Amino acid sequence: MRLYYFYFKGKSFLFLGLVLWCFSTCQDPQRPLAIVHPDYFVPPLIPADNPTTAAGVALGRQLFFDPILSANHNISCASCHQPGMAFTDGRARSIGFAGRVGKRSAPSLLNVGFYQKGLFWDGRSPSLEEQALHPVTDPLEMAADWSIIVARLRVHPYYPQAFQRAFGTPEPDSMRIAKALAQFQRTLVSSDAKYDRVLRGEAAFTPQEQRGYNIFFDADPENTPMAECNHCHSDPLFTNLAYENNGLEYAPELTEFSDLGRGKISGQLAENGTFKVPTLRNIALTAPYMHDGRFTSLDEVVDHYNQGGVYAPNRDPQVRPLGLNEQDKADLIAFLYTLTDSTALFNPAYAGPN
Repeated sequence: MRLYYFYFKGKSFLFLGLVLWCFSTCQDPQRPLAIVHPDYFVPPLIPADNPTTAAGVALGRQLFFDPILSANHNISCASCHQPGMAFTDGRARSIGFAGRVGKRSAPSLLNVGFYQKGLFWDGRSPSLEEQALHPVTDPLEMAADWSIIVARLRVHPYYPQAFQRAFGTPEPDSMRIAKALAQFQRTLVSSDAKYDRVLRGEAAFTPQEQRGYNIFFDADPENTPMAECNHCHSDPLFTNLAYENNGLEYAPELTEFSDLGRGKISGQLAENGTFKVPTLRNIALTAPYMHDGRFTSLDEVVDHYNQGGVYAPNRDPQVRPLGLNEQDKADLIAFLYTLTDSTALFNPAYAGPN
């Protein structure tokens, strides 16, 4: 029997695994299932043609952790998005099929259901459903063919019945696979960090964490420096979901970036070298940092911003020399640690099925 954490109106509760089992099996498996989140989160985007259901989430969870979706049965979604690492993999660039190295770092999937302005570092996918189609056929990731994957699932002892419960018929296809994966990923809510408990009145910051909070949010400009962090890393998700150039690569002209980022997708010259602002929730667990994993520690990240980055014509104006001293930087990092949510990391509902 297992214990599961759930949230209702900002409060955390524990339920015996038997309760969850009964909820997911005794009820109509295709009955819509609410994504429970704090009141201060915006509602997740749930397509009308893919409501979240207990059976859909169960199928998506099984698929997420199953290497059956890869060409050689060795790579699963969880290979690059590991629950204990806040659904990242600890690499600068992920390792995919046959040891091939990916182009960018794997971002966290916690709270991904609330992202409303595109997915991937370059925003190429407008929805979780569309996003889920990419890794399976990407030669640097799972390198599979959909016809082969569908054929495998069709004769599998578990999956036809799981598709029947989730979608009404046992036949798998690429869109149903993507829909199930999207349903599971929408349940990956992270909202029980110390920061959240402080908001709920259940905890208090230490003096150092409070000072770091003030630096992060520019909350006490008369007594602490303004680090401009919250302009891009806006609460409660700690990302504004925008695409920005944060001064990582020197580029005298907008055409001179080694990775065009969002600009390659949008075709807009001004968006060359811009990337999706990542969440800072669980940031202490998701090193290395940036889209290319160039920084190995939070100290390196803070030093980068403190120095103001390097020149590019479209570098965000908030990226400028900050003048933080060593104490300021230590306090800021202490606050960033309060964004770690161990409840989400060890929630068995987010882990691989037995």
